[in-house]
Amino acid sequence: MAENAAKRLKTDNGVVAIGTHNGHFHADEALAVYMLRTHIPLYSGAKLVRTRDPALLAECHTVVDVGGEYDPSRNRFDHHQRSFSTTFPGRPTKLSSAGLVYMHFGREIISRRLDQPQAEEDSEQVGLVWRKIYESFIEALDAHDNGISVYDSAGLAAAGLEKKFSDGGFTLGAMVGRLNPNWNDPISDNPIAAQEAEDRRFELASQRIGEEFDRDLEYFTRAWLPAREVVAEAFAGRHEYDSEGRILVLKRQSAPWKDHLYSLEEQQPGAGKVLYVLYPEKSVPDAKWRIQCVPVAKDSFESRKPLPEAWRGFRDEELDRISGVSGSVFVHASGFIGGNKTFDGALAMAKKALEI
Repeated sequence: MAENAAKRLKTDNGVVAIGTHNGHFHADEALAVYMLRTHIPLYSGAKLVRTRDPALLAECHTVVDVGGEYDPSRNRFDHHQRSFSTTFPGRPTKLSSAGLVYMHFGREIISRRLDQPQAEEDSEQVGLVWRKIYESFIEALDAHDNGISVYDSAGLAAAGLEKKFSDGGFTLGAMVGRLNPNWNDPISDNPIAAQEAEDRRFELASQRIGEEFDRDLEYFTRAWLPAREVVAEAFAGRHEYDSEGRILVLKRQSAPWKDHLYSLEEQQPGAGKVLYVLYPEKSVPDAKWRIQCVPVAKDSFESRKPLPEAWRGFRDEELDRISGVSGSVFVHASGFIGGNKTFDGALAMAKKALEI
């Protein structure tokens, strides 16, 4: 993308311009602008033009979320036109300007953050993170801007499901939205001053949503991706602890394991399911160990096989007596996690739980 884009950019005294609409702003264009200006060198120091004037937009080398045109060859990234139906590869959600910019520039952003010679834009590493950040962060913005609900309302009504409490409607989109002026905030009679004030609010919103994006980018490139090798090694050696491979041991320290475990299981559908994951609380020789149940799905509170009901809510010597395993520390009241003073003790708990 970068090589071709360099030939297309229009500049004004060496400064490129990104156009987007003025008025009420949203999370999608706020993030789209941030990703370009912060992570793509071609846009470093880019001028922001917030307008709906077609003549002014035509002078911008890149336009996002306005203009009624999606044409990456001309750096036009709008999604409001009636004919627009583009989605991210493998995902069903129609893209917003955030998704469009991320789809075209995200691989370059990730490749630069990995800062490794082998981490080229079309590499497997970059592709893994590119898809993961879209699913965990960008897709929610696309759905919000296109009015797509998390759940099917008719399905919820048919099931008789209702919210038990208000979550305040606080989402990534709402976080940006409330940085818009209130309906009764004073507005300058001078249209230039009024636009400048609005633009300052947009700049703040763009920076704010950008900070959250950067946290995800940092996590998935520096922590989540390296964890894949750790989990893969443990997955390959899981039959050392159980003939059916139901116990996975992270020997040195805990790492983000859920995504990678589910992915590895999908790649080997006949290998059976892991039920318990063991890991030390700290990376020191005398660390206590945890035994955690694998959820039926990443965001589920339901475990594939919870720890025995008779153990739940007990601690220390009393748990030793009930479980028959010495060195026990605790088992959570819901049965999704427990602990032991040693690896051997945690392993004994896992093996005994498999039999109950």
